Amino acid sequence: MAAPSAVIFGSEGPALSAEEKAFFREADPWGFIIFARNIETPQQVAALTASYREAVGRDAPVLIDQEGGRVQRFRPPYWRAYPPGRVFGALYEADPEKGLEAVRLGARLIAAELLAAGVNVDCLPVLDVPVPGAHDVIGDRAYGLTPEPVIALGQAAAEGLLQGGVLPIIKHIPGHGRAGVDSHQALPVVETDRAALEATDFAPFKALAHLPLAMTAHVIYTAIDKARPATTSPAVISEIIRGHIGFQGLLMSDDLSMKALGGDFASRTKASLAAGCDLVLHCNGEREEMNAIMSETPQLDGQALLRAENALGRLRPPQPFDAEAGWEAFQALVGAHS
Repeated sequence: MAAPSAVIFGSEGPALSAEEKAFFREADPWGFIIFARNIETPQQVAALTASYREAVGRDAPVLIDQEGGRVQRFRPPYWRAYPPGRVFGALYEADPEKGLEAVRLGARLIAAELLAAGVNVDCLPVLDVPVPGAHDVIGDRAYGLTPEPVIALGQAAAEGLLQGGVLPIIKHIPGHGRAGVDSHQALPVVETDRAALEATDFAPFKALAHLPLAMTAHVIYTAIDKARPATTSPAVISEIIRGHIGFQGLLMSDDLSMKALGGDFASRTKASLAAGCDLVLHCNGEREEMNAIMSETPQLDGQALLRAENALGRLRPPQPFDAEAGWEAFQALVGAHS
């Protein structure tokens, strides 16, 4: 069986059209990602995720951004609402043991909801460390304002997901916390010196480099590469992500359709893969953009294929879990802080 293509795609709506099925069968992306436009009910999402896998003829990973707070695609009334990362940080500050228990339990509850709908990868934990004056694009999504709580809570969140049969993605490597603009809209440039970056921004990623998946930051760090954001910078990926941080897992770009990146979609794809990303991510489901991306996307091979196989090899059946009792315990832990 041929290796899949080095790309993760989204789709347009709550069900796949015949044209989308044919496109995905041909393109054979490694995985898929779902957004609010794809979500109506649990049964509908389960049917959609099954149709992705049917289109490519294998058990392809399906991703979602389900952090809690303002970044959660599954929402009430069908799914529970979870607090943002900062709530766990406040709890951890007051009582480290309770903070860790709450974040692990929250991630375990999220994993149960995701897996029931056929989603087995969550773009969590956020390991960014915001600084005063930075853009609020990270803001309360972060667990804390220093590396220590971010490391501890990020590890516990990853454990909760893995216990529930869902793979975590650490993001946004090597750190989005200093960004002065939202990379969805513009390209952030961080002029902090390397020693300070290593002491703060890079530290959580280095501590959690053993996790299987990471997503890049569309951010320029002038101390390493004055011209290119991490996603398309061979220097940042080789020297910092693979070198200093020591991350040897599967590295994907953040969404190629974000305005931080310049050039057309073929050139964005080519630059990301040439810099050292194993996979590119494209979220909006727009066919013309996906066609351009496919023009520069190879099949996974070599180290990238090995990392992809190793990442999926970390999936385990969920451990026994009473979700109702878990939710009661979770609410008791976070109630006063959310």
